[in-house]
Amino acid sequence: MILVGNGRLITKNEQNPYMDDGCVVIEGNVIKEIGSTKEMKEKYSSHEFIDANKKVIMPGLINTHMHIYSSFARGMAVPGKPSENFMEILENLWWRLDKKLTLEDTKYSAYATYIDCIKNGVTTVFDHHASPFAIEGSLFTIKDVAKNLGIRTNLCYEVSDRDGLKTIDQGIQENVNFIKFAKDDESDMVKGMFGLHASFTLSDKTLEKCANEMANLDAGYHVHTAEGIDDVIINKEKYNKKVVQRLNDFNVLNDKTIAVHCIHIDSEEMELIKENKSFVVHNPESNMGNAVGCAPVVHLLNKGITVGLGTDGYTSDMFESLKVANIIHKHQLRDPRVGWAEAPTMLFENNRKIASKHYKKDLGVLKEGAYADVIVVDYIPHTPLNENTENGHIIFGMTGRSVDTTIINGKVLMKDRILLNIDEESILAKSREMSNKLWDRI
Repeated sequence: MILVGNGRLITKNEQNPYMDDGCVVIEGNVIKEIGSTKEMKEKYSSHEFIDANKKVIMPGLINTHMHIYSSFARGMAVPGKPSENFMEILENLWWRLDKKLTLEDTKYSAYATYIDCIKNGVTTVFDHHASPFAIEGSLFTIKDVAKNLGIRTNLCYEVSDRDGLKTIDQGIQENVNFIKFAKDDESDMVKGMFGLHASFTLSDKTLEKCANEMANLDAGYHVHTAEGIDDVIINKEKYNKKVVQRLNDFNVLNDKTIAVHCIHIDSEEMELIKENKSFVVHNPESNMGNAVGCAPVVHLLNKGITVGLGTDGYTSDMFESLKVANIIHKHQLRDPRVGWAEAPTMLFENNRKIASKHYKKDLGVLKEGAYADVIVVDYIPHTPLNENTENGHIIFGMTGRSVDTTIINGKVLMKDRILLNIDEESILAKSREMSNKLWDRI
């Protein structure tokens, strides 16, 4: 049993949102009890106590859209002239990089990314993978890294027509094999979804194949949806359909499906998402970086659609994504009133709802019976901190690098910014070696 106490406790549980001097009691991989530090130490006096030293204790963060495979692009000079639009970014960077990935590259991309997540207080990662000429076993390779490090994850492979029939079939099979494997994984640390790249790179024949395979799997899809305007144009020209309408025609939308981005969709498409109880995931930094536009998040939320928050591989820091989500919609709508409530809702409430469709116990909340995913943030407030002000402190006072302790599934993975039982130095040295070779191949 482990006690994490003597800290300002933000639970994200409406029943008991904040304690000035709170303590979380962890038994095995779940939270046994929450109370005052004095009370819990007296009750469980013989057990390990982690002293937060008045810092903030809060739930581990959930990232509902990540790209581990993009990790080795950091700092890479892209050959040729600068990309002028999103399609050129895909063709000149991401579709050149993913074709050159080996399973070993995938392995060390996963190590580097998951380590970064742990250090930023992210305890659950929904990843969307691509390595078209090293597909077989790719999700299992990432899974092995996640298991080795002790981080919770949800994986899928992006099926696409862009690299030929063989890769289509391999991508479908990798998804099917992994979904079946994850369903039998009793640890509840690894889950699987069915990945699709985007409708504009998927023919009707391929979508039908995917639908047939998914018929008996009881899993959700994880698909980029109307991220760039080209997705809209190509679907209209080739199929005379809107993006979401076409996905819906092949039963892609269900109550476990994540439709990522949804920047260029209209009210009719929003209704389809809502009717099917599918989720949307917003990735503000990536969208700005790719200059694809700003998702109509405020409108989506007002319609009753559950919109979560991700990073799209742009960063591993969910605090960073939260900050940008708070301001981008103010800027886009020229309305200073928006973003303030929506951003924390996406990260703390809606990511939890998305995760609840896949995991057996609650995540992203500190309460009795939830999985013991707990972080300590090195933040001491200089203004009053309570249940009414906590989001202001989180948005304006915290960053991923403020996290000094990360506990996942009841295991302490980082304490005082030091990773435990993880040889970060040698892993990152190997990552540098692997990425340098990848750059040479590109």
